[in-house]
Amino acid sequence: MATRTVRLDDDSEEILNELVQGTGLSESAVVKRGLFALRDRLVQKPDRSAWEIYQALDLGPGGYAIAPSTDTRRGVQEAIRRKLGR
Repeated sequence: MATRTVRLDDDSEEILNELVQGTGLSESAVVKRGLFALRDRLVQKPDRSAWEIYQALDLGPGGYAIAPSTDTRRGVQEAIRRKLGR
């Protein structure tokens, strides 16, 4: 069994103390459980793929652009003409 030295910032130290007091476990046991929990989380397959998340987004009807993004100058000019009726 290896011995490790870990430096924690003030916030992490406070969280560790809260976990020790709340669970009654030792600091070592809390850190071990945290390692196991992180490992298990990384091993799990994501619930949804990126494509499934993209499909669920409501992006609206689209197709309302006046000009392509490569020709924004003409698009702005056309939008001003439409707005001012000139």
